[in-house]
Amino acid sequence: MAASHTAIWHGPDPNTRLTTMKPFRLLMAGAAMVMLAAGGGAWWWLSGPEQDDILPTPPEPPRLVDSPEYERCLQMLDDDPEGARTLSDNWAMQGGGEGAAHCAALAMLSLGEAERAAEALERIATRSQAGIAARAAVFGQAGTAWIASGRPMRAHAALTLALALTPADAELLTERAMASLALDRPADALADVDQVVVVEPSLTQAWIVRASALRRMDRLPPAAESVTRALQLDGDNVEALLERGIIRQAQGNAAGARTDWERVIELEPDGATADLAAQNMALIEAGPAQ
Repeated sequence: MAASHTAIWHGPDPNTRLTTMKPFRLLMAGAAMVMLAAGGGAWWWLSGPEQDDILPTPPEPPRLVDSPEYERCLQMLDDDPEGARTLSDNWAMQGGGEGAAHCAALAMLSLGEAERAAEALERIATRSQAGIAARAAVFGQAGTAWIASGRPMRAHAALTLALALTPADAELLTERAMASLALDRPADALADVDQVVVVEPSLTQAWIVRASALRRMDRLPPAAESVTRALQLDGDNVEALLERGIIRQAQGNAAGARTDWERVIELEPDGATADLAAQNMALIEAGPAQ
């Protein structure tokens, strides 16, 4: 891609998982991303969510404890995060322990307090006496929160701790690959997702991340093959369509890129992904810088 008009890229949306949040869907809901041309390469950074942004919570957070208060608090996160925070605070004063602390941290994340949530989740995962899988999942949630707060290095570290506990977890590997992309380390990202696509070839997100990593390494033909695999699995995945458009633009196929980005806008007209697709089309229309 030309340095003067580099298409805006954003981290793709992972498939639903039961143990951690969707990190880049969360990112786009609550964090801004900017991509700038710098010499021959692209550099991008993330800025944290606004204080009032409401961020998504995991559909099934890992259970650290077994209690009705914990279940009730977790069930409130999606629809009433303020209520979940109040409940967890009251429960903590009554000896709720790490269950109360965990629900409180997830409520913080839902309410846009990503950095505070990340710190709390790391403390909980470090100190918890729960099982290995649950602790790994909480470290994964911390990684998600660090991404949302614009701290990909901290996200990478938290996800590495998660993988130390469950090294074969395909979705944690994929999430760490996303953090590596945020750190402009596409080779590291590729190393992680190359493991994933062997053992879980049906994981759409891994193919999208793989395509993004390969594109950043100027390996456009295999990048195109990877995003094609993603779209074979999920033909209406807006992140895959956005990525394929960027690859097509880099290959000189502006018409194909426009088709993909128009489809993104059609599928998700009010979403952040559509905003990025529209920006990319505007860059094409602007033409090369004089």
